[in-house]
This record gives sequence, C-alpha cells and structure tokens, in this order.
Amino acid sequence: MADLFNKQAEKYAEARPTYPAELFDFIASKMPRHDLVWDVGTGNGQAAVQLAEIYKNVVATDVSRQQLNLARKLPNIRYVHTPGSLSLYELHIDVAPPDSVDLVTAAQALHWFGLPLFYEQVRSVLRKPDGIIAAWSYLEPTVDPAVDAVFSSLYNWSQPYWAPQRKIVDDRYQDLEFPFEPVQGEPSTGPFDFFTEKKMNLSLFLKYIRSWSAYQTAKEKGVEMLPDETVADFRKVWGSDGEEVKTVRFPIFLMIGKVGVNLVDAGN
Repeated sequence: MADLFNKQAEKYAEARPTYPAELFDFIASKMPRHDLVWDVGTGNGQAAVQLAEIYKNVVATDVSRQQLNLARKLPNIRYVHTPGSLSLYELHIDVAPPDSVDLVTAAQALHWFGLPLFYEQVRSVLRKPDGIIAAWSYLEPTVDPAVDAVFSSLYNWSQPYWAPQRKIVDDRYQDLEFPFEPVQGEPSTGPFDFFTEKKMNLSLFLKYIRSWSAYQTAKEKGVEMLPDETVADFRKVWGSDGEEVKTVRFPIFLMIGKVGVNLVDAGN
C-alpha cells in the first residue's frame, strides 16, 4: 500500500481536501472521554491535526515515511512510522497500551487494512465498553455539470488502474465487515453522510487527479492518464483558461461503532 502513495506524497498533501468540522463534532458527541486517539493510516496527518483540536493526545501512525515527513507537527500529536504488519506486543509498546484509547480513526484508509488483525488491535487498545472506532472516506468529487462530464469519463476509463480496494470505497463500505455496535442514539453503524469542499483552480484539480494511486499505477505501466487532449478537454469546460477558482465538493461517508459489552464478552 505504501508504494502507491510514496511517489506522490507531496501532491497528496497539497491537493487532497480536509475534513469538515461537523464530522469530528458528530464523532466527539458520541464519546464520554476525549483523552487519546489512535489515527491509523494518518498519511500526512490531515485528520490527526483536526483531531488534535478536540482530543488531549493523538497517536498518528502510517507505513509511509514520505507521508509522515509532510505531516504538520503539533505538541499533542505523536507520529509513529509502523511496519506493514504490527503485532499486539509492538502495538502496545509503540502505539498505546491495552484499554487506553478513547477513539480509533481511519480516514481514507480502512479499505487498505487486513481487517481481522486490525479489528483485533482495535478491540485491544480501545477502552471498554465505550471506546469508539470511526472510519470514513470520500467519494469522487463534483464541480459543475460540464466539468463533471469530463471527469466522469476519465474516472470510468481509469478503472483498470485502481487497486481492487477502490470498489470498496465506491460501494461506501456497505459490504465491508464492521463488527461493532451502534453508538449512542444511532440505529446502525452507518454509513452516515457528510461532505467537504475545497477551492481549486484547474491546476490544483489536475494535481488532485495526479495524486490518485491509479495515476501512479498507470504511469508505471507507461500510460499517461492526463494526456494533452484530456487536459485540453478540462480546460475547455473549466473556463477562464483554467484560472477560475471553483468549489469542488467531496461526498463523505462515515462508519462508526463502539466495542460494546457484547463484543467484549465475545472477545473474552
């Protein structure tokens, strides 16, 4: 997984959207404590920085050193580079001891994990019975009908270059195993809908496309996903020679659950 993002880490940091305050407020409202978060697959720390505004301490881990090198440093965030496979012993030493974490988050990352081991780790470090896991991802963006038509054509053409995990995102995690109990006041574990927006000119929008893992995969196969004619198509529909700043809207979906009494008993 790390190799897919290492080579475009700077593009990822610049072109990817941040997450809305409403998302973090919703998660925080479901928790009795706000002391410690484990942000898994933190990348360049986009979610970790926002989490640090609400929680006392954040441990943010990733398998990509390049992504972590671009993360914003704050006094209450501890960034940890982890191997692709982390034992429970290593987790308790390097990340957090058992029953100590109030919230585990996975922003744009859950679909990359080996879920049985990851869920074992989550159950190990979360406080019982109210510790919460929250995982979210965003879908492909919309701009306006003309830009969306060109973008949709490109996205459909790009499908052979996406890893199989991408379909899990497109399906909004609805077929993904998520063995946790609904949080207080909610009938299910989701998905719950949010959205975020980012102001972009065409140059930044194209940089977002170049931050795709599929773009890197295509490039390594000798395929340019944004040839001159495709860029020209975007420039034509964008207007103002691409300099106009447009609002790009990213739909977000959230899965959220707690360990719960039943799951604790089952684990024992």
